[in-house]
Amino acid sequence: MKNRLIQMVICWFVVGIMVLIFAHSSMAETQDDIAKKLANPIASMISVPFQLNYDKDLGEDDKGSKWVLNIQPVIPISLSDNWNIITRTILPVIDTDDIPAEGMAESGIGDIVASQFFSPKALSKRGWTWGVGPVWLLPTATDDALGSEKFGIGPTGVALKQKGSWTYGLLANHIWSVAGDDDRADISSTLIQPFLAYLTGTHTTFSLNTESTYDWENEEWSVPINFSVAQMLKFGKLPVQISLGLRYWADTTENGPEGFGGRFQVTFIFSE
Repeated sequence: MKNRLIQMVICWFVVGIMVLIFAHSSMAETQDDIAKKLANPIASMISVPFQLNYDKDLGEDDKGSKWVLNIQPVIPISLSDNWNIITRTILPVIDTDDIPAEGMAESGIGDIVASQFFSPKALSKRGWTWGVGPVWLLPTATDDALGSEKFGIGPTGVALKQKGSWTYGLLANHIWSVAGDDDRADISSTLIQPFLAYLTGTHTTFSLNTESTYDWENEEWSVPINFSVAQMLKFGKLPVQISLGLRYWADTTENGPEGFGGRFQVTFIFSE
């Protein structure tokens, strides 16, 4: 609990610094425009989601629980008049109890997953937005139990369409381990993430997705189904989206989470 408190304090300190830096940036877009861009994983807009996840029934005795705070900055970079590169980085701060067995616990930072999408600024002829690029697994875990101790790389891609109030699409990647501790298991993992979102006239977004992962080494699926409701707000001139979600594990690994889990997310939007 002490470690968890320290981690949360550090994370929110970072948030406070970022708010102070960007609080005076102007946002000419409406809340509808911003909410619609947030439904697009490769929108040309700087955002920093802080996503807190809770899962239970993990470990050898199904008594474990896990908190993961994902810090996920999204930063677009203009390469030319026609192309952007969108960087999406996931830094997990993890706290576990009774994993892998009762009485065992770990807290710290996990492995970073960083993606870069090369994306055309213009829509395709049929109105689709798309991007492709590399995804990297960086062995940044502060404890052996919280990471793979492997360096990985692979391809990633996303395609989506926004029509009226609807956004739908698919994000996918595959990571192979290419270096790292020889005593740790190799990685060959595929992520498949179809998503669907609906934006209302009150800047509320209803979202449904699955962040399904297939482990080719162990031939196991992890299939969480996520439903969330998000609301756009403003603190002064700073747009913020707050989201609350419920997750159900339709399939899981041998010692993975079961049943229902939860998700709470705060997304800070700074500029285009």
